[in-house]
Formats: sequence, C-alpha cells, structure tokens
Amino acid sequence: MLNLGRNSITLGVMASHGGTNLQAIIDACEDDRIHGSVSVVISNNSRSRTIERARKSGISAIHLSSRTHPEPSELQRAIRQVMKKHDVDLVVLAGYMRKVGLTVLEAFPNRVINSHPALLPKYGGKGMYGDYVHSAVLNSGDDESGITIHLVDTEYDQGPTVCQAKIPVLPEDNVDSLRSRVQRREHSFWVETIERIRTGDIDLDDIVKDFRSIGSA
Repeated sequence: MLNLGRNSITLGVMASHGGTNLQAIIDACEDDRIHGSVSVVISNNSRSRTIERARKSGISAIHLSSRTHPEPSELQRAIRQVMKKHDVDLVVLAGYMRKVGLTVLEAFPNRVINSHPALLPKYGGKGMYGDYVHSAVLNSGDDESGITIHLVDTEYDQGPTVCQAKIPVLPEDNVDSLRSRVQRREHSFWVETIERIRTGDIDLDDIVKDFRSIGSA
C-alpha cells in the first residue's frame, strides 16, 4: 500500500484539455501550499495545454492515448508503467476525459482521485461533464452546486466521496457564470484536498472502508 501522511507527496496528474487545475496544483507545489511535487503529467490529447503547462514547469509530460496504444489494455499498462517509473504516490485526474482501467486502479489502490463539477451523486455518470453538468444544475432549479473530489473506480463518478465544496447557484446565473465560479473554487479545492491527504487529515483507506461498510449494511 502506498504511504501517505508523510513529509512530501509525489503526484502524477492526468488531464485532457486546458490544464487549469494542473496549473493550480503546480503553483501550489512551488510555493509550498502542497508539500510535494508533480513528477509526471499524462494527457490523452497531444495538443492539450496540459502538456505545454507541464513542460514549461520542467515536468515530464507524456501523450498516451488510443493513437499511441490502439489496444486498450496496452494503453492502461503504459499509463501504469509511467506512473510507477515516476514513483507516484497519488494519481490525480484533473479534467481527464477517459475512463481509467483496472490495470491502473489495482496498481494504485485507493490512490486515484478525480474531481467532478457538481455535488455527487447528483449530475454524475457517463456523459455528464463540463457544461452538460452546469446546464443540468440550472435546469433543475437547485440553489447550490459545487465540486466533488472522489476516489475512482470502474464506473463513472461512482467511487467514494473524499470531500465536497458547495457553491451557491445565483438567480442570475447562466452556464458561463456558474462554470466560472465552480472552476475558481475547484482550483483552490484541489490544493486544499491534496495537502489534507498528504498530512493524513483525510485518510483515503478509511474512506473506502466506510463506503464498503455502508454498502454491505
């Protein structure tokens, strides 16, 4: 089992597009709001800003996708190999738009986390991402939305919740304004959560145990 709750944490980040969450994490590592480092970044999009941001900060950035590995099992093995090579403690899915398979999940048990731009279990599942989520929140008439950071399993947005941050939905909100406020909070929330995991204030193994005990009750 990978050991957290220590002096430093080594992160492997996976992202698909703009990489603003990645940038927030990199910045926090550089100014010690996260006591650790991003050792590697993987993107399934060879033209993503994610790769540019990582390389600008001197971080190894690798494109791995169905283009580099057409066979899904080979792709998952390649991801696992890269993360292991870079001695990753915690795998962070920061806007990664592909499912992570068992090959990776079993190599990093209880150590793969993702963020979702809503308060799960609401507005989650396959096809619910980005503006589709914000539109669903607004159409529902809910008075709050937020961010859920959760452990990853084999189903979309079904893993145990690690923590949530709530964002009010304002009467004048549209998709753009709600997205903007959720994203701003998401950047700081990632930083807070990773640091709490590092210190042991959040125990991922206990979260999984509690989740399983509730499910078997």
